[in-house]
Amino acid sequence: MTIYDRIREAGITLPTLAIPVAAFRPYVLFNNQLIVSGQLPVRDGKAMFTGKVPDVRSVSDAQGAARLCVINILAWAHHATQGNLNRIGQVLRLGGFVATSEGFADAPVVVNAASELVTQIFGERGSHARIAIGVASLPLNASVEVEATFALEG
Repeated sequence: MTIYDRIREAGITLPTLAIPVAAFRPYVLFNNQLIVSGQLPVRDGKAMFTGKVPDVRSVSDAQGAARLCVINILAWAHHATQGNLNRIGQVLRLGGFVATSEGFADAPVVVNAASELVTQIFGERGSHARIAIGVASLPLNASVEVEATFALEG
């Protein structure tokens, strides 16, 4: 089963993304590594999940936000690999950031949703190192942001 088969099986359609005009790039390819910049839970240019967890946004909603971040990561990885996600030999690391209300200490529970989706899509190649951090705020008032590093083959 290919990565794309697993994406379809998960009911995911990869969005088409536009290269942002900004002081950074959405991804960098270097020495057979692909580093995808932090992705927000954005769909069609609009932040879908905003506000701090859990006061404004529920943990369940924030997990949905983390999954949407991964979908956007997959879209950039697809672009970076020129349409061949099967070149990803290993997911090396995910970094997850959760905009949290004061005293909320369960950012890892939110970021688990991103880790679980990555493992579902990549199987054994999806096993990764990770960090999950609660932060005071994120761009666009997003609830979650996720970044990724991949090892490429070929």
